[in-house]
Amino acid sequence: MEVVDPTAKALSVTWQEVHRDTRELARRLMKLGPWHGMIAITRGGLVPAAILARELNIRLIDTLCVSSYTSTDGAETGQGELSVLKPVIAASEDNEGEGWLVIDDLVDTGATAKKAREMLPKAHIATIYAKPKGRPLADTVIGEVPQDVWIYFPWDTEPQFIRPISEIE
Repeated sequence: MEVVDPTAKALSVTWQEVHRDTRELARRLMKLGPWHGMIAITRGGLVPAAILARELNIRLIDTLCVSSYTSTDGAETGQGELSVLKPVIAASEDNEGEGWLVIDDLVDTGATAKKAREMLPKAHIATIYAKPKGRPLADTVIGEVPQDVWIYFPWDTEPQFIRPISEIE
């Protein structure tokens, strides 16, 4: 299991940045469509999927429910074994996902994208952000970040008061 130290290199992404980057993803995906529907990888893919559904006028949305991150005191701290909690229903096995978008917020190690690709080999996998290990598994990506950077998404955080450096040191 890869354990991530949440105090190490970190990138906090705001709601505005997620929305901006997901709209850019929509612009790129619009040129590749039309799409039969979308599959959101839970949980991180739910927010980008909602934005993309609006921007691309997609109304048929399914989920691929997976779990791979481990938790310590409620905070995700690393990746463990991938578990499929609910497989895709809407994209039939007949077309192997052809014409479908698979959406996630991030491709990290690539374990989830690899599982999605096994289940839907002809689907188009798109993410907002990618790390080097997972990048080859995604077809469309907006931003790339180093492997050792932990991304904090706005749905995982809340604003809080931070003491000024002059008071800490």
